[in-house]
Amino acid sequence: MLAWLTTGRAILRSLRIYYGDRSHGKKMDAMYSRFLKAGDLAFDVGSHVGDRTGSFLRLGAKVIALEPQPALGSVLKLFYGRNPKFELVRAAVGSREGEIELKLNTRNPTVATASDDFIKSADTAPGWEGQRWDDKIKVPMTTLDALIKRYGKPAFVKVDVEGFEDEVLAGLSQPLAALSIEFTTIQRNVALQAIKRLAAMAPYRFNAALGESQLLAHSQPLSAEEISRWISELPIAANSGDVYASLNDASLKANPSS
Repeated sequence: MLAWLTTGRAILRSLRIYYGDRSHGKKMDAMYSRFLKAGDLAFDVGSHVGDRTGSFLRLGAKVIALEPQPALGSVLKLFYGRNPKFELVRAAVGSREGEIELKLNTRNPTVATASDDFIKSADTAPGWEGQRWDDKIKVPMTTLDALIKRYGKPAFVKVDVEGFEDEVLAGLSQPLAALSIEFTTIQRNVALQAIKRLAAMAPYRFNAALGESQLLAHSQPLSAEEISRWISELPIAANSGDVYASLNDASLKANPSS
């Protein structure tokens, strides 16, 4: 009971952070409109409380939301379950189909992870003091390939899974039009490997946004080598952000109309 109360308070805090500022939603819509239009299909891998899912739905996309945490799945169903363009899949995403152990942080559910290395990297990292993964559950795991076979090829995939991003891409055998992957400065190697994997798959170009800014950091798209160098040189205090990969250069320009 105590764990549920702790998780409930943490979810309420996340709801305030991700839904409390209307300008945040507008910035997200502007960002994701680069990659999505009405009628498109989007996968939200690691939905958490669904702020990205909400943005995709506002843009008119059909959304498959992947969230293995039971409490967060219930929040997503409450918020979006009546929308015919929304479907929740209560599963993790990785390199194979089956089952995996998910490590839970009951005081901060947004950083649940299937990666032991992520937890080790966070253990002594500045800004991660006090984070504890104090529970664990077994959850189903699927792959991007399996999701594509079931739902079709998405126009955009968002991946935010706390150090498991490259494992998600390892379950993808075909290029997609556009994706985003979270990176952290405590585990840059995961993002660098994911970028390398994407570059080997197709002639992707890249850009990035720091934190929750929803603003592209570079005026023009970068190569895999350039974005990897930029991530490698970020100060540890930069903490996290999202790398955007696209086969369409125009979608990655700071001003898409330029």
